[in-house]
Amino acid sequence: MAPPILNLQNVTLTIGGKPLLEGADLSVGAGDRLCLVGRNGSGKSTLLKIAAGEIEMDGGTRFFQPDATVRYLPQEPDLSGHKNVMAYVESGLGPSDELHRARYLLGELGLTGDEDPSRLSGGEARRAALARVLAPEPDLIFLDEPTNHLDLPAIEWLESELASLRSALVLISHDRRFLQNLSRATVWLDRGRTKRLDRGFGEFEAWRDKVLEEEERDRHKLDRQIVAEEHWVRYGVTARRKRNMGRMARLGDLRKEKREARRVTGDVRISVTEGRTSGKLVVEAEQVAKSWGDRPIVKDFSIRILRGDRLGIVGSNGAGKTTLLNLMTGVLEPDSGTVKLGASLEMATLDQSRKALNPVWTLKDALTGGGSDFVEINGEKKHVIGYMKDFLFAPEQARTPIGRLSGGERGRLMLARALSQPSNFLVLDEPTNDLDLETLDLLQEMLTDYPGTVVVVSHDRDFLDRVATSVLVSEGEGRWLEYAGGYTDMLSQRGFGVGGAPQAEPVAKQRTEAKKSAPGAEKKKLSFKHRHALETLPGRMEELQKTRAALQQKLDDPQLYAKDRFTFEKLSGQLVEAEKKLGKMEEEWLELEMLREEVEGVR
Repeated sequence: MAPPILNLQNVTLTIGGKPLLEGADLSVGAGDRLCLVGRNGSGKSTLLKIAAGEIEMDGGTRFFQPDATVRYLPQEPDLSGHKNVMAYVESGLGPSDELHRARYLLGELGLTGDEDPSRLSGGEARRAALARVLAPEPDLIFLDEPTNHLDLPAIEWLESELASLRSALVLISHDRRFLQNLSRATVWLDRGRTKRLDRGFGEFEAWRDKVLEEEERDRHKLDRQIVAEEHWVRYGVTARRKRNMGRMARLGDLRKEKREARRVTGDVRISVTEGRTSGKLVVEAEQVAKSWGDRPIVKDFSIRILRGDRLGIVGSNGAGKTTLLNLMTGVLEPDSGTVKLGASLEMATLDQSRKALNPVWTLKDALTGGGSDFVEINGEKKHVIGYMKDFLFAPEQARTPIGRLSGGERGRLMLARALSQPSNFLVLDEPTNDLDLETLDLLQEMLTDYPGTVVVVSHDRDFLDRVATSVLVSEGEGRWLEYAGGYTDMLSQRGFGVGGAPQAEPVAKQRTEAKKSAPGAEKKKLSFKHRHALETLPGRMEELQKTRAALQQKLDDPQLYAKDRFTFEKLSGQLVEAEKKLGKMEEEWLELEMLREEVEGVR
């Protein structure tokens, strides 16, 4: 068995007098696809920096293959000191690396290389850093929140690019779908130590819950042992005084074990302050249009949002998601058309830019508005310290300036502020930014149980699948279409993701080459059945494509979903079935075509 590329053992690190890592391990072999998971503040980024050689540990061992190459993507890449983006990317290339791949990656990520690093947005800096990390195709890549600041097309492109690499990967991300699609093993950092599951993230959460249940049973068993020992000490036979001393020592050991056990960090407790029940109609937009200069952002847009709907909005960066949100909520006036808001609306909003947070405010003042120690939740006053604890803030953070909070802490604070307002209409712009997976779980549960209406802009596909009852997608040139269901349902109905239709040809080519190069491949023959299928499948696929196009044309009617949901869902189901049948036909034709090429020696 080949030795690992990287091996960390028994890593310890103390920061500010508090132990952060207490015996953490990490082993990465060639081609491994690991995701590193844990609560915000558990030390994931720190462990990744230690693995990448960026910081020193207090104790433990680090082995790295001397001839292996490694690249590290931090959460906040530093592009300073470079005249342009291309110079920054080139600085990450080795002597044998090819410059054309760097240019290719920059182009795929929407950059030219001539950009001034000091003028890049957060998303552009992230794209430049990704090009720098991926260009050399190293043996091992560490990626810390690689999807931060990326839109959905970029996330889906990055997934595809990483899946095609031979490099070993270690990923930290709050994007469940991203982790599920890329990981083959999971390392859980919890209370300073690591546990490894040799399966992808899709199976991690059930395994984690089982581990925590077993720990809880062990704690109950320890509690029972303490009670039993205390009972014996109090009521045991006093003549056995010498043996009592041994039992007292045992009791002391048990109490010490219980006292020193580090329990799991507490859960976020999210609740929302409910307002009055709104009218059945929440928002109605008719033939709305909005342009910035000559560029249409929204064109001929109509929608009806009813009480209880959960509408997700997706699109690439710059498509106009926030503009559309502002139009639908009456914040922005349309150039033409009308927007009508329903009766008795009480709206609570969350702004993705966090502009509502003044960095000099203290955490306490941001929650109470200043001059008070209480927050009003559902008509009842709750002490601000208790409310802070619900969102995993420590009591000593009450007077911490907001400017000193981490991104995850600011995200939790924005949620705490938004959800304390009485509301029956929640408008959330990128609420999942910087939230850990457990907090995301609770936010999803809260939104599912919320009796009002929710409109959410998000690039998190798993979040949309769990929350949205319909998804509004940018189709380009100011056109927006609504699809029933979550993101995956939209994908099935639309046939492709937000970034555009996928290209199947490269995959087919890879599979063809793999079959040709398979060792010991036997010479096959085309049967009469095979030849008949090859002749008839193209015609059948063409007919099915016509059927699919006709269904899609009907579903493209922006009024259909609002006017007749039953018909919309029926047509959507038919479209999904047509897509499945067409996919199977294309798969069968591809296999037969490859077999024909093999038999006839076509090159």
